[in-house]
Amino acid sequence: MNQILKDYTRRLEDLGTHLGLDYYPVDFEVVPPSFMMEVAVYGLPVRMPHWSFGVRYIYQFVQHRMGNSHLFEVVFPGNPGRAFMAETNNLAENTLVTAHVLGHADFSKNNALFRRGQEEVGYHIVEQAAAHAHQITEALEEHGQRAVERVLDAALALEQHIDPHAGLRRPRYPVYESPASAPPSDDFLDRFRNLPGQPDNLAPRQDRRRAPLPPHPEKDLLWFIAEYAPQMEDWERDIFHAVRQESFYFQPVYSCQIMNEGWACLWHTTLLREADFLPQDLFLDAMKTHSDVVRPYAGEQQVALAINPYHVGFVMWSHIVRDHGFEAARRIMEQEDDFGFVRNHLSDELIKEMDLFHYHQRQDGEIRVSEQDNDALRESLVADKFNFGAPHIEASEVRSDGTLVLRHNHAIDGRGLDLNRSDKVLEYVNRVWRRPVMLYTINDRDEEVIRLAG
Repeated sequence: MNQILKDYTRRLEDLGTHLGLDYYPVDFEVVPPSFMMEVAVYGLPVRMPHWSFGVRYIYQFVQHRMGNSHLFEVVFPGNPGRAFMAETNNLAENTLVTAHVLGHADFSKNNALFRRGQEEVGYHIVEQAAAHAHQITEALEEHGQRAVERVLDAALALEQHIDPHAGLRRPRYPVYESPASAPPSDDFLDRFRNLPGQPDNLAPRQDRRRAPLPPHPEKDLLWFIAEYAPQMEDWERDIFHAVRQESFYFQPVYSCQIMNEGWACLWHTTLLREADFLPQDLFLDAMKTHSDVVRPYAGEQQVALAINPYHVGFVMWSHIVRDHGFEAARRIMEQEDDFGFVRNHLSDELIKEMDLFHYHQRQDGEIRVSEQDNDALRESLVADKFNFGAPHIEASEVRSDGTLVLRHNHAIDGRGLDLNRSDKVLEYVNRVWRRPVMLYTINDRDEEVIRLAG
């Protein structure tokens, strides 16, 4: 980071504090674009090695070379936060990025979902992820690539299957069912039992029944398998718990994308407009970058079939501030996630202003725009965020022979599964469960089907 950018950063931080931003310190670092891409793909600067990240890297690399993506920055919440900026950014772009990051830092410290996630995981996820990567490296040396990859295949295939409401640190289930209420007292027997020399077998017996496993449908599959897989070794369970911890970190990021990006855009425009120390030409260049970031469409004559979260979030926050003020916007930021934000604050007028529409794609690939149903449109904007973007699968039973029974709650999802992909995931799970794994779901004709591995 050159001296001019350091000076702008310090002054933007002071300005942000003066205007009401409240955030943990942020460490800024300028890095090569190749490192930026790796960080974006892995989700963290250092993360456990696995082939799936290589597949994601290739996709991201192709998108970048085709001009479909530009990574200005990558931010990691924490205390301190971490922000990486591409060294190919010019000074105006990195000045805007700095202001944008301060908005993210304010959001991650004060939004309820982010704050709970940070408290669960701890405020040093970058260091924790590096420790997990070191743990995997040691396992590779001790147990070999094939054994470790088998465990990572299963854990990362299930990385979205957590239950944030149950908490990161949770106890195992009770082994026995709660005892039934005590029988009515018999005064004569009670006196007789208290006579000296009476045998212990006259004491009342309380038969204890083992609780079923699980005692109720369990959606946190990473936790359940790590705790109850019959023949898992300790190092394998540790890998599952490491993946689960990182998933708890990513879940708020996923659930608040529209809000978070929009809030950061709102604040970078506010800070840049109030930063009278910035040269006029740099300010204009930075605002041109802002326009590129929040534009609704991929190109001047194109219609976007996927929303730009920067655009939707920025427009929504701008209208909330205009109509209700910054304090009201701040209360919404602190309390909502994308579900509440979109349902409660994306008005019919804003939908019309942003020219949003609901569509469906036919099997032949034809796109049909549906009749304007704004409630359906709002639901479609957040549909992929339900359950961390994963199908609702629950562990419902472990049978006497050790078979793990999974059930797909398709009524909640409103859709079936990709059965070929599901079979592959079942195969991964079977390798670590080491007993048969059975999944109840539906096919494309809404008929119940059973998939089995092992």
